[in-house]
Amino acid sequence: MGKIMGQIPLVVIAVLLVSLVEALIILPAHLSSSGAGWLKRLLRPLDPVFAAIERVQSAVQRGLEWVIRVPYRQTLEIALQWRYLTMAIAVALLLTVFGMIGGGLIKFSLMPKVDADNMVAKLTMPQGTPVRQTEAILARVEAAAFELAREVDGRSPDGAPSVLKHISTTVGQHPSARGHGPTASNMSTSGDASHLGEINVELLGSEERTVGSVPLANRWRELVGEVGGVVSLSFSASSFTAGDALSVQLAHRDFETLLEAVDQLESIVAEYPGVGDIANSFLPGKKELKLGLTNEGRSLGLNLADLARQVRQGFYGEEVQRIQRGRDDIRVMVRYPASDRRSLGDIEAMRIRLSDGSEVPFNTVATVEEGRGYAAINRTDRRRVVTITADVDDTVANANEINMDLRSAVLPRMVHDFPGLTYDFEGEQRAQKESLGSLKLNFVIAQFAIFALLAIPFRSYSQPLIVMSAIPFGLVGGVVGHIIMGLGLSMLSLFGMVALTGVVVNDSLIMIDLINRERAEGISVDQAIRDSGARRFRPILLTTLTTFLGLSPMIFETSMQAQFLIPMAVSLGFGVLFATAITLILVPTEYRILEDIKGWFSGETETVRLSRQVKEAS
Repeated sequence: MGKIMGQIPLVVIAVLLVSLVEALIILPAHLSSSGAGWLKRLLRPLDPVFAAIERVQSAVQRGLEWVIRVPYRQTLEIALQWRYLTMAIAVALLLTVFGMIGGGLIKFSLMPKVDADNMVAKLTMPQGTPVRQTEAILARVEAAAFELAREVDGRSPDGAPSVLKHISTTVGQHPSARGHGPTASNMSTSGDASHLGEINVELLGSEERTVGSVPLANRWRELVGEVGGVVSLSFSASSFTAGDALSVQLAHRDFETLLEAVDQLESIVAEYPGVGDIANSFLPGKKELKLGLTNEGRSLGLNLADLARQVRQGFYGEEVQRIQRGRDDIRVMVRYPASDRRSLGDIEAMRIRLSDGSEVPFNTVATVEEGRGYAAINRTDRRRVVTITADVDDTVANANEINMDLRSAVLPRMVHDFPGLTYDFEGEQRAQKESLGSLKLNFVIAQFAIFALLAIPFRSYSQPLIVMSAIPFGLVGGVVGHIIMGLGLSMLSLFGMVALTGVVVNDSLIMIDLINRERAEGISVDQAIRDSGARRFRPILLTTLTTFLGLSPMIFETSMQAQFLIPMAVSLGFGVLFATAITLILVPTEYRILEDIKGWFSGETETVRLSRQVKEAS
């Protein structure tokens, strides 16, 4: 995940470095009056326009000053007077929001389900399936796609373009395979792969459709119905996934017991609402004949190697000579006539030569039965494993909740029923575990770095905590933003919240810094808090509004390309918006509570403590 998103912080860091140079060097030059006379003369014809803008600006300024003087000062006064109640309400809000996440009221997924512009149906038949049989099933799936298009187009206004733009059918491979699903590791893109097939349907752009691609894919699945004789038939319509929503790997030393456990788990998973496209990685191979020895055959000294060699020689042939013809070698093979190697009965009718040169009927010394081999044998730590995968419709259920139920209730019960069974989670769950693990570590490191950078100039260990208290409440704003926008939390949301931690401390920093400077001038703590809040109201509000308005085009963007970044923008935009109220109300309250705590421990009155701080500052 970090490899995908790593470009964003690099660009942001570069932009911030350049903006630092602009603020410290270029901006002062812009604000200087030197050389501005010619510009004023050039813009003199626009004086009426500038005058009108200035009148609007004055009106806005008067309104803003009234907001600072009346509503804000009164609110701040009440918050300071009831500071412990204010703090309790803020903490209660914080616990409520995070409790909603922990309780599952706010859903979390690794990646947001982004509406795609195409749907894919992947078909896997048993190996050795004739290509005509594969084509027949693909034709049925393709016909269902056209029927789906007629349904949707019938509900569209007259003259509207068809929801289905193009459709392509491929036999012999899965062109869109991205390493997901139980058969991903067994995909064959060359040789005899007549058992594979895929249909790719290109849809009308998401901005022009009235129905999402996931509901369309679900309806497509319903129209196809049950198809017999297939290994797997899956339908997908998501632009980006980090793996299968449900992916459980089972292992057991006894393969028959393992297959029994796989069947039981598939039955349990199928009972969850919203779960579909259930499959497993145990794929039957091509048809084969399995030879065995009878007791009489063993007593006559025959072994399986001799038996297999003689059957191969009779039906496939044995090379006895090569004839040079020009530049080519012609191999001469000795085998039974074509009429004697057409059926299973021909094998049973052959005669087997023993070590002493005598011959006996095949049925006397050997057995033969039809069966299937293995398309692939998957092992982990030298143990046979089978992976069960499934997709989850996020409009019906949440994959994390299903995985949690499997982990806590279903799989432990299966381990009890099948002693020796082990399990592990793969797919999206493994990717989520790895991403969250690295994100938590980096987040903690970033918080320590921020604390150190704040503690050095403040020369205090407590005041940086007040500044950083805006971080969790900013995260609350990010979560509330997801609720307002109707989005679930995802890994991209967390990336935005991590970026938010470095932004929300800025407003708190300038607030605490001004309070400290005013107190160093001999102003009482309450008056310093009131004055600093009023003086910092305008820059904090402007910073918040410009940040939110700058992110709003991305937040409200409807194109598919922007869907991946919307959760990140929502976390950052609404987090900054919410943190403004925290900075203007809660940070001054926390500062006052900190002064109360210092007074309790030191026993100093406010007057004595103020005199001491003035002396230290001077």
